[in-house]
Amino acid sequence: MPVNSFDNYPMSWKPDMSDITGPKYIALAEQLERDIQSGKLKAGTKLPPQRELADFLDLNLSTISKVYKLCEQKGLLSASVGSGTYVSSDAAADPVLLCGKENSQFIEMGAIVPFVTSNLKVRQYTESLLKRPDALNLFSYGAPEGTKRQRAAGVTWLQKSGFETDIEHIVLAAGGQNALMAALGACFELNDKIGTEALTFTGVKTAAKLFGIHLSPVRSHHREMTEAGIRYAAQNENIKGLYVIPDYQNPTSHIMSLETRKMIAGIAKEENLLVIEDGINNLLEKNPLPPIASFAPEQVIYIASLSKTVSPGLRTAFIHVPVQFHDKLATALYSMNISISPLLATVSAALIEDGAADEVLIERQNGILERNLIVDRILNGFVVPSEPTAPLRYIRLPEHFTGKSFEICARQAGVEVYGAERFSVGNKTPEKAVRISITTPPTLEILTDGLRRLKMLLQQ
Repeated sequence: MPVNSFDNYPMSWKPDMSDITGPKYIALAEQLERDIQSGKLKAGTKLPPQRELADFLDLNLSTISKVYKLCEQKGLLSASVGSGTYVSSDAAADPVLLCGKENSQFIEMGAIVPFVTSNLKVRQYTESLLKRPDALNLFSYGAPEGTKRQRAAGVTWLQKSGFETDIEHIVLAAGGQNALMAALGACFELNDKIGTEALTFTGVKTAAKLFGIHLSPVRSHHREMTEAGIRYAAQNENIKGLYVIPDYQNPTSHIMSLETRKMIAGIAKEENLLVIEDGINNLLEKNPLPPIASFAPEQVIYIASLSKTVSPGLRTAFIHVPVQFHDKLATALYSMNISISPLLATVSAALIEDGAADEVLIERQNGILERNLIVDRILNGFVVPSEPTAPLRYIRLPEHFTGKSFEICARQAGVEVYGAERFSVGNKTPEKAVRISITTPPTLEILTDGLRRLKMLLQQ
């Protein structure tokens, strides 16, 4: 036993050194990971200072530093300047949200998948394109950033959000997630920090982890980043950029105010921050507010996608890119092999040019509105209020639940939902809440059944 240890030493983590073989820092890192994953160390737990733990275990400070560093790189720990090291709020949560489980016993309300009824128009356009004499060209390689016609369609689509750009600023990617991957890989470096909301899209968490980029929660008020919070993060946490979802934020479904959009644009200019604005839900709102990009076009990479508004299978994202990042992003799309296929890009352009995409969008808005009426009626008192065309909803849980425990109970009841732990960033204890998708159940009857099962759990 280490000479400096004693039974009642007030430490949150006391690793067992008795059976360690091989490099001590690797064995301790593995033990720390097991204690976090098992729940022995809960989210938000403050770990002992490195020097104190080294003294307690009678080890070199550098050994403990390696342990913390390894676990921080895995996303298990979150270090805050002047505050210490904590177990990350999402350390024991699975950040991968997958749909498509072929299990008829489950009602899928976790992953967000638009209902498929509008895909008929997409199929019709695809069939007509394949009958053209030049159809074979649609199965060849395409330009990494898209053709002039396809980029012009992107300009038209972004204009519907109230954002004016031009084809020189537009590139295409094979879906919003790939666009996000390319933006992170092209514009940020290993160990860079990006500011996000305390709850954010799991896709940016997994992508940032792949590139060794750290996400840092920015202080917020009423679900919106504050000016003081952004400036503090820029000057003290040394963030290089921001990632935001202004419209139907995932997972809370919050819509950012116009004042906050303008504020973020202004600070991005002053602090020279690159903003990645995820606008894939923007056009689901009947009267969308202008994107942040419209107030600072040279500081914002703006991602718009057809997945939530027209068809997820088109895998089409339009990206507004500031001039200084254009070549880097185009190269990243090519190098990572996530450029859009010519067939899907041409179908997408045709749908936008002919106005069929607008028809699909209206159908989708009306369908979501109908579903939200059902959600508000059945989960009244539990679901957080939102605008009527929100594709996702946020549910506050009774005190005896955590998001993770409610996930388990809901799964036992035959419904898939996702707890707030999956979306958490930083080291605060996760909210007692879950996110549900209202678009994924294929029929209103199945949606209603799933909501009633959830209500029974909430009322127990």
